[in-house]
Amino acid sequence: MMNATSVGEGAVLFQLGEVADERTHAAICALDEAIAAADITGVVEVVPALINLLVAFDPIQTDHGAVTAAIQALKPDVAASRTPQVHRVPVCYDPELCPDLLEVARLTNQSVEAVIAAHLGSEMRVEMYGFSPGYAYLRGLPQSIHLPRKPAAVRDIPKGSIIISGAQSLITTLTMPTGWWVIGRSGFDVIESDAPDPFVFKVGDRVVYERISRSELGV
Repeated sequence: MMNATSVGEGAVLFQLGEVADERTHAAICALDEAIAAADITGVVEVVPALINLLVAFDPIQTDHGAVTAAIQALKPDVAASRTPQVHRVPVCYDPELCPDLLEVARLTNQSVEAVIAAHLGSEMRVEMYGFSPGYAYLRGLPQSIHLPRKPAAVRDIPKGSIIISGAQSLITTLTMPTGWWVIGRSGFDVIESDAPDPFVFKVGDRVVYERISRSELGV
């Protein structure tokens, strides 16, 4: 059952679950695809998130009630959803570029190589974009390297940093503060600035990490 809540003058928020799990994520992806295929009058943007999906519309063309009714009448088919694309992201784990790698190993009671192996062994799913342009939240880290956020954010974390917190990992797209743990560096660009659709990852896609050397990274 979808719970619909009107948001401002031009949006409706549809909640599809209570927790961010595979089932809820699959339902959100299926609904996203169904809305795109339906070409509902006035709908201008659909923003999937962890347990819900925001549908923005032009209030001159339609209203909350019409959008809600049109979307609740859809019959999303999870089984027929598109096959997710798998993206391979190169990561360098050089200690000079990964200021938190040793601390993550210490806090999780394992070796640095074990932390790296756990990170490389994960297959992440793209759950949402948020916070900053191109910040794709990826879920799927093994429990062995789960850590809460740091007590305070650290400034000037470089673009391309691979950061983790809890079950999530993220590739930073610009230099900025973060309270997540920095365990790698990548030259992978999540944003293609000249493309019609600039975000390389689509919600529902998968990401796997591949280890490279610092010389291969070119930093």
